[in-house]
Amino acid sequence: MIVTVIILFALLLSWVLGCVTLSRRHPEPIWDWESIDTSDISFPKRFIWGSATAAHQVDGGNDNNNWSRWEQSVDEQGKPRVHNGDAAGSAVEHWDRYAADIKRMREDLGLQSYRFSIEWSRIEPRQGEFDPDAIAHYHDMIDAIIANGMEPMITLHHFTNPLWFEDLGGFEPEENIEYFVTYSKRMFEEYGPKVKRWCTINECGPYAVMGYGLGVFPPGVKNLQRMAVVLYHLMRAHTAVYDAIKAMPGGRDAEVGLVKNIFQFDPHKRWNLFHWALCRLADGAYNQSIIGYLQTGRFRVWVPGVAKLDRSHPEAALKSDFVGLNYYANLILSIFMKREPPFEPHAREGQVLTDMPYAIYAEGFYRALMRLKPLGKPIIVTENGIADDRDDRRALWIERYIYAMSRAIADGVDVRGYHYWSLIDNFEWAEGWQMSFGLYANNRETQERTLREGSLAYRNIVEKWSSDA
Repeated sequence: MIVTVIILFALLLSWVLGCVTLSRRHPEPIWDWESIDTSDISFPKRFIWGSATAAHQVDGGNDNNNWSRWEQSVDEQGKPRVHNGDAAGSAVEHWDRYAADIKRMREDLGLQSYRFSIEWSRIEPRQGEFDPDAIAHYHDMIDAIIANGMEPMITLHHFTNPLWFEDLGGFEPEENIEYFVTYSKRMFEEYGPKVKRWCTINECGPYAVMGYGLGVFPPGVKNLQRMAVVLYHLMRAHTAVYDAIKAMPGGRDAEVGLVKNIFQFDPHKRWNLFHWALCRLADGAYNQSIIGYLQTGRFRVWVPGVAKLDRSHPEAALKSDFVGLNYYANLILSIFMKREPPFEPHAREGQVLTDMPYAIYAEGFYRALMRLKPLGKPIIVTENGIADDRDDRRALWIERYIYAMSRAIADGVDVRGYHYWSLIDNFEWAEGWQMSFGLYANNRETQERTLREGSLAYRNIVEKWSSDA
């Protein structure tokens, strides 16, 4: 009996000490917003204010990529792959209306940077065949951005693959990386003289996790080992493109970076070691695998019994001139939460939810910026925004998150710019058309853009802190 009591006491003590130690190492700060003046902000000279889009989500008419096919398919239960059976279709016709959109971005909001993606399936519709009309289109688009006094920022890969590349296995076979490098080199050859900032790959984590882990993005695989392989190859693709661009004429003057999405994984019950274990495993696979690779060249994913991959490439360390940060939320995990859509994330008491529905948690934005600080690279916020169809939380989001960014800068983080996501309401991947992220609302019947009232908070900040002012 005494022995049993001693063992139970030892286990309980270990449990408590484990939770205390993890809580100290991984705090989840909650700021007292009632006592914070969100206008108490400051930004360095030449700070870049912009907005962002992705081609498939806004252009319309993309019918030759993995997402266009995915949108027309159903899952194992015969249900549409996309919420409500939505498809991008004509989207917001940005392909044809980009000139007016760029003009309003500058004239209405005073923005200085436009981050957009090139649609690979338009540029190279068939393997080895480059479309001169598509190439000319992006020349015209870049010229319009520059003519309006803004800087273009190109993303080479934002979730979509040409069908020929997808049918070759996408990024799962390592030998396919060379196709992405060839396309990227051609793009830099075309646009390098005009474009300084280049994002190689957008959000390796969501691409791999959603497509190969959870199976809710194409190709719909649910295999964590394959997910780890794809994530690893995406990182190798980034390094290969970085090296290729740097070796080209003008490459040394270009800024080439990877876009990293960060979710913090916080335990639903901070006294529960099982919740902590789930969070640490998720963080290791989703965040640290990528951050570690950028910092030291070592890529490591370990999920006991289902996924293991450990590779080291010291020569790849710090091969990113900047880190693009996409930040939206922290995810509060428990061992019994749903693993199939629609997901039902936890939130803390009193937190305001967005439509996604994750919480407004600007403290997490600060945490993400601080986590990237040890890389010693400039950070450009490439996405940050809220799904808010009622437009009754957008101003709050903008004010709090920009305050959190200013606070990180004051604490020594080298943040060079901020791009609100997104410029216009768009096709939100598996969520379809139900999420309204745009600074501009869009009427899909008339394609009329309307600047939202909540977006004025961003315009006011840009006006005050713009280097053009």
